[in-house]
Amino acid sequence: MDPRFSEVVTTEAQFRSVIGHPSQVVLRKHVRALDEHCRAFIGKCPFLLLASADAAGNMDISPKGDPPGFVRVLDDSTLVVPDRPGNRKADTFCNLLQNPRVGLLFLIPGRQDTLRISGTATIVRDRWLRDELVVAGKTPDFAIVVTVDEVFFHCPKCAIRSRLWEPEHWLETRGLAPFAQATVDAGKLQETPEQVQALLDRSVRERLY
Repeated sequence: MDPRFSEVVTTEAQFRSVIGHPSQVVLRKHVRALDEHCRAFIGKCPFLLLASADAAGNMDISPKGDPPGFVRVLDDSTLVVPDRPGNRKADTFCNLLQNPRVGLLFLIPGRQDTLRISGTATIVRDRWLRDELVVAGKTPDFAIVVTVDEVFFHCPKCAIRSRLWEPEHWLETRGLAPFAQATVDAGKLQETPEQVQALLDRSVRERLY
């Protein structure tokens, strides 16, 4: 245990003694099916975060983005996330082959609440399904089918506190290292940041879909 910390919470009882218990309003908003409100939110969502873990519990969170409505709802308990070209590291897929449990967080720009879903995922290649997920004339090689276990809307407090969708409160990003520079430094690469940036630019031009 890190010696810097002396008041470490190790039981739920300790935790609850500080924050208390959720109200029935909070508890009853958790449902096990995608109702009309969930479907409408997903239908307007252009971005989500997908969390997965391998058999040892090592976590990964992968961002997914496409035109609004890119996640398809097949029925009240099933949705589909298309896979688009990436860096071929495939952390999510490798995790799912060991542990199918996933968590999804859906965000809509300007909307302060979010939609949270947990369930189990399957990697599929059925052509009829992939053909429904075509964008820019490109059919995804894989689709992630999620069977919903729990779904609920998360309150807007975090977006309000962070002023996430208020451009006038966005900080200046000047001074942050460009993605290419951070990649070179992290991997101690022989390539220059300019060379890495050229590769990234080419990937965006040729392998966006």
